[in-house]
Parts: sequence; C-alpha cells; structure tokens
Amino acid sequence: MTTAPSIDAVFDLDALLSSEELEWQQKARAFAQDRLLPVIEEDFEAKHFRREFVKELGDLGFLGMHLQGYGCAGAGAVSYGLVCLELEAADSGWRTFVSVQGSLAMSAIHKYGSEEQKQQWLPGMAAGDLIGCFALTEPQGGSDPAGMTTTARRDGDGWVLDGAKRWIGLASLADVAVVWAKVDDPEFGGGDGGRAVRGFLVPTSTPGFTATPIDGKLSMRASVQCDISLDGVRVDGDAILPGAKGLSGPFGCLNEARYGIVWGAMGAARSCLEAAIERSVDREVFGKPIGANQLIQAKLADMFLEVEKGILLALHLGRLKERGTLTPAQISVGKLNSVREALAIAHEARAILAGDGITNAWPVMRHAANLESVRTYEGTDEIHQLILGRELTGLNAF
Repeated sequence: MTTAPSIDAVFDLDALLSSEELEWQQKARAFAQDRLLPVIEEDFEAKHFRREFVKELGDLGFLGMHLQGYGCAGAGAVSYGLVCLELEAADSGWRTFVSVQGSLAMSAIHKYGSEEQKQQWLPGMAAGDLIGCFALTEPQGGSDPAGMTTTARRDGDGWVLDGAKRWIGLASLADVAVVWAKVDDPEFGGGDGGRAVRGFLVPTSTPGFTATPIDGKLSMRASVQCDISLDGVRVDGDAILPGAKGLSGPFGCLNEARYGIVWGAMGAARSCLEAAIERSVDREVFGKPIGANQLIQAKLADMFLEVEKGILLALHLGRLKERGTLTPAQISVGKLNSVREALAIAHEARAILAGDGITNAWPVMRHAANLESVRTYEGTDEIHQLILGRELTGLNAF
C-alpha cells in the first residue's frame, strides 16, 4: 500500500505559528482524534450529543478560551481559531458547541454583563459545569433580528418575557439562556413609539421557559438545536445585561462566532481533502491507483489550494483580531469564503470517493451535510454578500 504525504508537509503553516499556538492546536487535535472521531459516526447516526464531553472541553481550557479572567484561558485569537479548526475537522457540531458556549453565551456575559453576572455564570461555564445558550433567532426572521417579536415588559421590579425562538443551540441542555427581546420602557432604551433590543439572562429552570429539541435534522445530528417558547417568563430586574443596548449587542457576539467559523469550516474541508487523498492512493482502477490519473491529481491540487488559502485568510484575520483592527466586513469575507469553499471541497471529495463516498466509512457526506447548516447560521452566503456589497458601494441593499 502506498502512503500519501501529509498535506502539512506540502505547505509549512507551522512556521507561521507561535509555540503557544501550536500547543493549543495539538491539544485540540488530540482531543478530536482520541475522543470525538471514535464515536462521531455512531453519534451522528443516533442523533446523540455526548454531554460528558462538555466537562472535558472545560478541563482543556477550550470554553471561552479567548476571554480574560473568570476562569477563562485568555488565549489569543489565532489559538482559538486553531482549536475551532481541529474540532470541526472531527465534526461541525462540536465546534458549534464551543462557539455557542464561548463566542455567543459567554461573550455576551463577558462583554455586556454586570460584575455580579460575570461572577455568577462565567467560571462555571468556562469549567464546563454550566452550559449557556444564545436565544436570538426567531421562527419568522433568522436574518432580520430587527424584526424580532419577542418582548420584555416591566412588571414591578422585574421583567416578563413572551415570545418564541428557533434554532437555538444547546437550549434543552443549558442552565442559562441569553435571551434577546424588545422592550418599550424609555428607561431601558425604548420610547418614542419604538422598541430597543436588550439582552436578558434567563435561568432555564424559570417557569414558562420551554426548550424542545428539533427533530428530523439531516445535518448537525450529533448536536442539539431547539425551539424555545417564552410564556410569561418572569425574571428579576437585575437579569438585564446592562452593557448591551440595541442590535450592536447581539451582533457583537455574532461576529465572535463568525470568526470561529472562518477557521472551523477549513477543518471540515481539510478532513474531506485527506479522505480524498487517502482513497486516491489506495483505490486501484485499470491497474493503477486512481491518484495516478491527471484528472484526479488536478482535483486534489485545486482542493489543496483552497484549503491553504482559506487557512491563510483565517490566520490573517486572526492577526488583525489580535491587533484590535478586525472589522465586521473582513469577518464576512472569511465566513463567506471558508464555508463556500469547504462545501465545494466536500462535494469534490465525495465524487473522488465514488459510491463509497456516500457511506459513513468516510466522513465526507457527514461534513457536507453539516456544512449546509454552517452555511446558513451566523449569516447566509447572501447576507455576507450584501454586507460586502454595502462596504464596496456605500449603498444598503438589505
């Protein structure tokens, strides 16, 4: 049997990384290979999320790892991106978990919460003892948060929340939900007939809060996404996030999650490429490995180019983020490119694997299915195209 060279040996990305960044990457790669890969096909088939892995991820420092203090690792943006890449090389669902926990729920509390809120929730979430979710998307308007219908009204010294959310990761497992709702109290940003979007920390044990896992998914099957019903959910007055006023609050968290996707999608793409290379070396047709054919080598070369370009783009964005100069439009460049190219690579790899490519003997169809979800959440291709179009023309086409 011929052994294919490692794609890492063809393009020396390690030379661009610090020893600390490489250490984070290797730690994530080891977890993915030792814990996730042996069970992920079974879990995908069974629609099973392994709750016991959450604590392990916390022990490794991956949860909220880019945040400072409160038990968080305080790692750099590139280190966090590399962890996302390695986890998604195993399965998009596990990178999604780390994103929901750290980039969405924990970031919301860290960015906008009071000191009391940070102390109450962040250490347990960083350790994997507590799970959070981020309840923004609604059934009728995933790409239009300004049109949300969930409301929060003052009731004495507290708040009452009513409404519905959809496609909320981890909600049925979570201990706390960051719920975004519109308020019409002038003291809290409303008034003049308008309503401002504010964030609330809602313990999921609160009466009236119901999270129902969404069934029938053909993607992200080893992950959990839910419908949420908020029926007269009453929380204390101090449940509001004091630092988040308007849509800049949830968008600030979404950009954190989008950044992780830029790296993560390239992990799925790398996994598909590696499968295609392995199969092209092992499978013989007409008396020779299919990888000895020019057409196959051309396909592999093109796939490899896109993986390496995508990782280099992610690295560039990571360095900008560490300097504090990364813009939302630049994140849109990364999210749009990484997911679009990862899907194209997954489809090309499936073709190279021929009939065997549709089976779970190879990870390619699972990655392709998962990437359809990644393509949709945190902004569809079209949303990011419009963000970039506005940046290029100065004209708003939304």
